[in-house]
Amino acid sequence: MTAVRIRFAAMLAAALVAAGLAPTARAATIETIGKQAILVDLSTNTVLFEKNADERMPPSSMSKLMTLYMVFEALKEGRLSFDHTLPVSERAWRMQGSKMFVELNNTIKVLDLIKGVIIQSGNDACIVLAEGLAGSEQAFAEKMNKRLKEIGLKSTNLINATGWPDPNHYMTARDLSILAEHLIRDFPEYYYLFSEKEFTYHGIKQGNRNPLLYRNSAGVDGLKTGHTEIAGYGLTASGEREGRRLVLVINGLPSMQARADETTRLLEWGFREFNAYALFKAGDAIEEVPVWLGEQKTVPVTVPKDLKVTMARADRANMKVTLVANQPVAAPVKKGDTVGKLVISAPGAPSKEVPVVAANDVEKLGFVGRAFAAAKYLVFGAGS
Repeated sequence: MTAVRIRFAAMLAAALVAAGLAPTARAATIETIGKQAILVDLSTNTVLFEKNADERMPPSSMSKLMTLYMVFEALKEGRLSFDHTLPVSERAWRMQGSKMFVELNNTIKVLDLIKGVIIQSGNDACIVLAEGLAGSEQAFAEKMNKRLKEIGLKSTNLINATGWPDPNHYMTARDLSILAEHLIRDFPEYYYLFSEKEFTYHGIKQGNRNPLLYRNSAGVDGLKTGHTEIAGYGLTASGEREGRRLVLVINGLPSMQARADETTRLLEWGFREFNAYALFKAGDAIEEVPVWLGEQKTVPVTVPKDLKVTMARADRANMKVTLVANQPVAAPVKKGDTVGKLVISAPGAPSKEVPVVAANDVEKLGFVGRAFAAAKYLVFGAGS
């Protein structure tokens, strides 16, 4: 095992020197006035920054993202369509807070209701959708809580479809980032709706409350703001630049201006200070690993899928990639068998481990070949 580790590390170090990357020990750091926050690079699923990311918090209207997830899923499964109309109950019509201004006893197209939720943050629109999908808002909340656990939200409990304050209605910044990722990846055909800047309904034009849609620097194209007196100002945002998509969740900011400025600052920092680096493509031979009693003495190893890592640009030259192989690998070896791992490390960042697999089959020697190899081993040792 030692020979493979030393040879591979030396090869990588030589490549870094040849590329003119000077070593540095500086690590990217930042602070925020937000009470809870998390910044994630979706291209490699890497957390760039977090603060109280697992602390329960009132999500306010950011929890409307789960309402939208349920609606998008119904659309994708054919249980709803954009042109489908849903009735407005008295409860929805009387709902306070931010409103789409639905009309009592009217029926409204699903697409208009979705825009009412995303752009106008309409509590009334949320209730119309919830009642349309589940019969009541309470039943809809029960369905949401079941589904959100299935998609990996471990610290969330939702009482309503709107984000209306309730002690038992809570999420975490980390859960919101996971939910945002699901909305982006699971429903690319609907994600464009988050970038629409205005919507007129009932003769009332309202602008999207996401301030970053009007600031082009961070490439933001979604998702949802939130605000209550208890929670402060929050935003779940996503933007893409040069093939990298970041998701930011922040809550507990003191004002609308702070929300606009602080989210811009954090996203700009994430794009500026970090980068996603491609290391190996699936199928590329990384190294040869010895095989015991095989028809070939070695087997090339590779990664099962393209490997990229995100790290601070300043730490790139100090990145170390070490191949730890279970050698010698006993024959027979099948293509795709896990035979070791890559350990990727950089200063100030947790190590990342990625499995490596055999790139080819290696058949086992026949009886005579095995006997000869065993005799050779007894006489000359493992290095023969």
